[in-house]
Amino acid sequence: MNPEPGAARANPLDRIIDAALQRAGGWLPFDRFMALALYSPGLGYYANASAKFGHMPASGSDFVTAPELSPLFGQTLAVAVDDALAHTGSREIWEFGAGSGALALQLLTALGDRIERYTIVDLSGTLRARQQQALAPWGDKVQWLSELPEAMQGVVVGNEVLDAMPVKLLARAGGQWFERGVVRGPDGALAHADQPTDLRPPLEVEGAHDYLTEIHPQAQAFIATLADRLKRGAAFFLDYGFPEAEYYHPQRHMGTVMCHQGHRADGNPLADVGAKDITAHVNFTGAALAGQEAGLSVLGYCNQARFLINCGLVDKLEAASVQQRALAARLIHEHEMGELFKVIGFCAGVQAWDSVGFREGDRSHTL
Repeated sequence: MNPEPGAARANPLDRIIDAALQRAGGWLPFDRFMALALYSPGLGYYANASAKFGHMPASGSDFVTAPELSPLFGQTLAVAVDDALAHTGSREIWEFGAGSGALALQLLTALGDRIERYTIVDLSGTLRARQQQALAPWGDKVQWLSELPEAMQGVVVGNEVLDAMPVKLLARAGGQWFERGVVRGPDGALAHADQPTDLRPPLEVEGAHDYLTEIHPQAQAFIATLADRLKRGAAFFLDYGFPEAEYYHPQRHMGTVMCHQGHRADGNPLADVGAKDITAHVNFTGAALAGQEAGLSVLGYCNQARFLINCGLVDKLEAASVQQRALAARLIHEHEMGELFKVIGFCAGVQAWDSVGFREGDRSHTL
């Protein structure tokens, strides 16, 4: 960073952030900063050409997601998707934030002719190019959009999508609530700064101790918009997070914002901006309420392990090689993705049914 405040900066993303800071009077809400850091065209983390997805740091990647970890993830999710296609009378899948295209490839391969069209909605031009290369054998069956159409039907899937949506940071200090934003410090580096706010977490956080947390207006607005546009169909979102009572537990006083770079995690989103991922855990209660208030019905909610087991992962593991079993087991082990990751399902335009992924271990009562 250039130590002189206001000096010209070599990094184009720094200049974009400085321009936003100037327009905002020198203080930028964290959700706006997060949006610029992740999605600025060609420069933000999800819009630039870095590898992002992969098994090991040597590949230049920053983290691994379930579809890259094992093809059995998509093959098993396909069971729930097929069930939803049948109950909604659809032959179309919509995927949000398709990453490398691995999940799309797995679902298309598993479902074959059951799918007439696979639509990917992705803001990233560089990721779209990777997806197009990976999915070229499927030809015109796959199409891309940069935004939701006014009306749609089919089955929606989103794996690790909600966690990448910008969040607002709220900090309680000395019994008062503040919104945390971003400024340029005296040394020219980005720094946090708090301003008084009327915003509050959806639950009162017990105790008088200092507390940092997030609220998720953008993710909830996304769910509401999806509800408005999805005339008939279903949606499954898989991500790490908690129901509201766990999210705003008094002991979770440091918040959940986390960064990922080179397969290492850190808690400083103001460093290496544009070069690393910034995420926050999902408030699944907020997502469920946003969907219900906009007209969606909740099909179920459970941890990823139970969902995948309900959809037949154990049988698929028995037929897999030892190496494949070891990797796929991470999808359901409690200390890996099995418990921290959750699945929530919605439906629209049809009566809710006994969705296969939630037949045992449904935790909707905890939302």
